[in-house]
Amino acid sequence: MATSPNTAPKSSASPGSKLGQIIRLLQRTKGATIDDLVDATGWQPHSVRGAISGQLKKRHGLDVTATNDETRGRVYRLPKKAKTGGAK
Repeated sequence: MATSPNTAPKSSASPGSKLGQIIRLLQRTKGATIDDLVDATGWQPHSVRGAISGQLKKRHGLDVTATNDETRGRVYRLPKKAKTGGAK
């Protein structure tokens, strides 16, 4: 489903918050594994998975994708165009 620039989902996560850190890591070209996100936030793996499914996907409407990588395991990604803060 394509979205126009006016209807792109926006996240109200502060760039300096842990949710903002997760978003930045997911936007990297190589994406992020659960272990990457656990190391960055200090959260437990189940909390990171909950943030991805609950906060990012459901509450903020962001399109988080997951693929399996032979060496890294499951890798999560967000498109670069996802917003990490409100309009200023």
